[in-house]
Amino acid sequence: MPFRELSGKLVEARVVPGQRMFSQRGAMVGYRGEVSFTPNIQGGQGGVMSMIGRRVAGEAAPLMTVEGDGTVMFGHGGHHIQVIDLDGDTLCVESDRLLAFDGTLRQGTLFLGRDGGVMGMVRGQVSGQGLFTTTLSGQGSAAVMAHGGIVQLPIAPGRPVHVDPQAYVAHFGDVRNKLSSALGWRDMVGRGSGEAFQLELSGSGAVFVQASEEKL
Repeated sequence: MPFRELSGKLVEARVVPGQRMFSQRGAMVGYRGEVSFTPNIQGGQGGVMSMIGRRVAGEAAPLMTVEGDGTVMFGHGGHHIQVIDLDGDTLCVESDRLLAFDGTLRQGTLFLGRDGGVMGMVRGQVSGQGLFTTTLSGQGSAAVMAHGGIVQLPIAPGRPVHVDPQAYVAHFGDVRNKLSSALGWRDMVGRGSGEAFQLELSGSGAVFVQASEEKL
């Protein structure tokens, strides 16, 4: 795995010849060695088709291709950074939360209306995340950003996890999500504004939540 956490807000990645990484544009804060940074318009390993939906919706984050031989430090906006290791899993995460990820991971797009039906679309609007989310699949690592730190909550069969949609960061595994209204739930428990909704995640895997209800 190429990432090493230098602090809660800075990670370092090892770049080796013949392999590549992708990062959010402007995320590089320093590097050592012979490393090149090239604007990427194909949306990572998934290619052009993996990003068409997001670009039509205006929800794709611009990427840089990172190649060469050296080490690169990544950070952005003083946000907390969490490294997530994948071993054949699929990570669902918002594109603007992706700081950097292995080029070995396949990038795709998930329409929220499919993952949870119509309520999945409502979830995207309530959380401000839009109608699409990014998926990363395979073996490798991804560095994601959040406000105030990230907590990983396991999801087991018969033991769903409920989170505030605006505190949701990402999830992986065989997980289904369902957005439901809960009158008074947000007023009594969460600190968000507007209608009271909670996101229920069930199945087998894990969900990552941030210690804040702010978008990046």
